[in-house]
Amino acid sequence: MMNRVLEFTTPHLPSDKPRYLMGVGSADSLIDGAIRGVDMFDCVLPTRIARNGTLMTSKGRLVVRNAKYARDFRPLDENCDCHVCKNYSRAYIRHLIKCEETFGFRLTSYHNLYFLLNLMEQVRQAIREDRLLDFREEFFEMYGFNKPNAKNF
Repeated sequence: MMNRVLEFTTPHLPSDKPRYLMGVGSADSLIDGAIRGVDMFDCVLPTRIARNGTLMTSKGRLVVRNAKYARDFRPLDENCDCHVCKNYSRAYIRHLIKCEETFGFRLTSYHNLYFLLNLMEQVRQAIREDRLLDFREEFFEMYGFNKPNAKNF
C-alpha cells in the first residue's frame, strides 16, 4: 500500500526539495521509498525493537532474547563491522537484555542504527551506479524477504 501511495504522490512533489517520509524504518520500506524518490526517513522502529532484543541483520530479523542464543558466542551479524558486532556475543547481549540492563538496550540500539546507516550508504551507492533495482533484489534475497513466510518487523 505504501508503495502505491508513494507512486501516486511523489511525482507531485517538487524535485528540487527534499522528500520526507515519516514513520518508516524497516529495511524493505527504506529501499522501496528510495526507489520511489524519497530522500529522508525517520522512525523509532530500530530503537524500539532493539529494546525488546530484536535486531536487524544482513540475513534478516534476529531475536536475541530467544533461548537458542544463550550459548551462541558469535556476533549479532557476522557481516557487520560495527563496534557491537566486533566486541560482544549474542549470548552476552541476550544476558543483558534478559536482565533488563540498560547497556544491552544501548548495544542493540547502536547496532540497529548502524545497520540502517550502512544500508542507506549502500542505497546511495546503488543510486550512483544506477543499479538500485538490482540492489533491492540482491538485498531482499539475502535478507530473506523472498522466502515463504518471511517475517518483517
